[in-house]
Amino acid sequence: MDFIFMLTRNDRTVDDCLELMQQIAPLGLEHIGFKDVGVPLPVLERLTQAIHDAGATSYMEVVSTTAEDCLRSARIARSLGIHRLLGGTLVDETLAILAGSQTAYFPFPGRPIGHPTKLGGRPPEIALHCQSFMQKGCAGADLLAYRATDADPLDLVRAARRGLGSGTLIAAGSIASVDRIRALAAAGVDAFTIGSAVFDGSFSPTKGSTLSQLADVLEACRRQTAELKAG
Repeated sequence: MDFIFMLTRNDRTVDDCLELMQQIAPLGLEHIGFKDVGVPLPVLERLTQAIHDAGATSYMEVVSTTAEDCLRSARIARSLGIHRLLGGTLVDETLAILAGSQTAYFPFPGRPIGHPTKLGGRPPEIALHCQSFMQKGCAGADLLAYRATDADPLDLVRAARRGLGSGTLIAAGSIASVDRIRALAAAGVDAFTIGSAVFDGSFSPTKGSTLSQLADVLEACRRQTAELKAG
């Protein structure tokens, strides 16, 4: 299971994201992302380049709340050369924007609402959405499992897994403990994002630095991957 470190807090890219990229370089993180809000475009351009220079896969998650802004973000992701675009619900329009680019798309299943984003929807709806995503040519889905308002988070994960088949399932939002990582891995998640829980210290409350928080997340991820392989 892959860990995607989001340079975000409270669903916004943090102001000092470029400085943070320098700080986390020694960890060799393979997956790094940010949100489409929080810092101006020139900073996002430099940040994307820094992620690519580090040899990591780049992610941008759309949390804008209007259709116009979501599609504008898709155009930005394409122009930046982002590897994986997460979020949004305008699947056909976004795929049209990304056509012919290197950017793979992972939309939100269900009914995301507001900012910070909550997720409405029950398992049958999630499964149908994910099945539709794959039929349309998406690479997978970005599920806000622990932001769910209408169902148990893990029931939504299992439904998304069924709907996606071999597609990639990414879980995002409020993943702030080893127990949640373990539960997501067991339910079939391929990758997960963490941002705020690193920056506010809630993932490892006894640790003080960002690097220590990240090291603990990586260790939890390695452990779950090893357990899954062991059967």
